[in-house]
Amino acid sequence: MTRLYLLLLALCLPFAARAQEGERPPVTILISIDGFRADYLDRGITPHLSRLAAEGARGKLRPSFPTKTFPNHYAMVTGKRPDKHGIVGNNMIDPRRPGEKFSLGDPKQSLDPFWWDQAEPAWVTAEKAGVRSATMFWPGSEVAIGGTRPADWLRYDRHVGYEQRIATILDWMRRPAAIRPAFVTLYFEAVDDAGHRFGPDSAEVNAAIADVDGRIGKLVAGLADLGQPARLLIVADHGMRATDESRVIQLADLIDLASIIAVETGPYAAIEPAAGTDDRVAQVLLKPHAHMTCYRREELPKQLHYGRNPRVAAIICIAGPGWSILAGPPWPVKGGAHGYDNRDPEMLALFIAHGSGLSGDVGTVDNIEVYPLLMALLGVPPLASDAAGVLAQRRR
Repeated sequence: MTRLYLLLLALCLPFAARAQEGERPPVTILISIDGFRADYLDRGITPHLSRLAAEGARGKLRPSFPTKTFPNHYAMVTGKRPDKHGIVGNNMIDPRRPGEKFSLGDPKQSLDPFWWDQAEPAWVTAEKAGVRSATMFWPGSEVAIGGTRPADWLRYDRHVGYEQRIATILDWMRRPAAIRPAFVTLYFEAVDDAGHRFGPDSAEVNAAIADVDGRIGKLVAGLADLGQPARLLIVADHGMRATDESRVIQLADLIDLASIIAVETGPYAAIEPAAGTDDRVAQVLLKPHAHMTCYRREELPKQLHYGRNPRVAAIICIAGPGWSILAGPPWPVKGGAHGYDNRDPEMLALFIAHGSGLSGDVGTVDNIEVYPLLMALLGVPPLASDAAGVLAQRRR
């Protein structure tokens, strides 16, 4: 028997029977492969992921706008879109804290509960319900949200190798039942990193995809060796689109940069007028531009579900596919990027569910639908959210 077969056999046995035999209850593992575009699964280089998809379910996740890392990771574990959960960008400002800026590279801000407390993530709700949780990285999991963290959590460190990440999870599974996590998250960043540097169609991206696939194969094998049944949800936060220096919109060519605060730039730009420049900035940016459309935040297209949270910048500019919006001295634009309109097919992200009760191709669903499915697997009632529960309702 193969290790995978043994794992599947354990998953199929009735829970009560396993309990009587002293076997382990299943662990739910939520795995994020940052930047894994949905169609990467069809490249023929992912034997482990493809097998899990064939034996379970696969689909495409439509990310929330903006199609960035932090907003979408938090959407999947809260069931709320960025306007509701409050992480409206990888970079953002809040009118209640003038002069401060949330940024991925500033732990003083990114680890401050102030930015995260507009929604309660799955691990907090699970802990409150007595379901022990452990996070091997996930945006927000390092923060005491509502005063609660997962029972086990680690400060994000990209230098912690994938072998060590897998080994840590397997070590958690070796614990006595009383302190063994029932809900675990795992995060891989290599596919996104390669996509940014080299573009989605590069050999480097394929190498990163194959490497992560092999790591997940080792995790599955390690769980089987332990006799540990698992329910796997494997997701991505967004896709990736090729960019290059020939497709650049330079805001400095349109307006003096002293008139604006560029909170975020790239496939979309979040712009606050500097003091006293509101009308002039609006007149310049809101008129038609090639390869870029700008909106007042309250006038953004309804299908984006974005612009009601006061952390959203006053003006949001969205670049055309493959274009980049810059604010300042030119810098090399190459490789790939994300942040575009979430209806862009190249922003669609991976979804695989194994041992979840789902089967077949579930089609394209909003990524907020991961949350009620996750909570159903944990046996914990979900909090109110923007999700309709379409995945959770399809379980058999």
